[in-house]
Amino acid sequence: MTETHAISSGILQATIRAQGGELVALNDAKGPALWHGGPEWPRHAPVLFPIVGRLTDDTLIHQGRSYRLTQHGFARDSLFAWVERAADRAVLELRESPETLAVYPFRFVLQMIYAVAGDTLSVTTRVINPAETPLSCGVGAHPAFPWPLVEGASKETHRLSFPQPEPGSGRSVEGGLIGAPIPLPFSGMELPLAEGLFANDAIVIPDVVNRSVRFAALDAAGRERRALTVSWEGYGDLGIWSKPTGAPFLCIEPWAGMASPIGWQGEFANKPGILTVAPGESRDFIWRVTL
Repeated sequence: MTETHAISSGILQATIRAQGGELVALNDAKGPALWHGGPEWPRHAPVLFPIVGRLTDDTLIHQGRSYRLTQHGFARDSLFAWVERAADRAVLELRESPETLAVYPFRFVLQMIYAVAGDTLSVTTRVINPAETPLSCGVGAHPAFPWPLVEGASKETHRLSFPQPEPGSGRSVEGGLIGAPIPLPFSGMELPLAEGLFANDAIVIPDVVNRSVRFAALDAAGRERRALTVSWEGYGDLGIWSKPTGAPFLCIEPWAGMASPIGWQGEFANKPGILTVAPGESRDFIWRVTL
């Protein structure tokens, strides 16, 4: 079986890799629209499952027993199986194994469904519970886009624009865990971008009101030179991240769940923001990028 599969709508092309079930390339007539991976960060759009962020002491507690589960979980480093490979759609699947059960004591089926139509790629993460007991988990998307979007442009000529204001607070990140509420660095519905925004890790927006954001490179007159829109369904939180030391990418990350709050440790099923999938049921989480 081949390691990668390419899909195309005629307007955009995407490449998916079995390792990690990950989107590794996205292109249209203007060129690459996904971070190519590099020494600054080797990933492209990792799948976050069965946790988003870190657990306190990297420890999952289930029915009083402790398991070591590290940041963002194991899906991003696991080999998925191909379920479907068509010209405009690909489906991959990961199931529990002795290796996963050693760190995460739940049965699961995780499907990644990639589809292209026109100028849009949609990515569906489907979590299925095949067990007779509830499935507790977190799910997140972590796509990285080139920053700058236009070769040679300054990073400071870029912005994120939201359809409506975000009325709540952000959350600080300390040691990979969620800290105190902090003001969001917005100017109304816009976030002017600069490397200094990420000096203290990601911008975290819990209970995000918006369901889309536009990432754009502007010219001197404020007109868009190149832009893309990320939208989502099913996800309730949003992270925005780049390397604190500076790197040529920006991650726009819809999440269902996030890292443990500082000082919190208890049963995984009681973790703030945890998802619960009932026996025999499934949940879909969708993000899209429109070029």
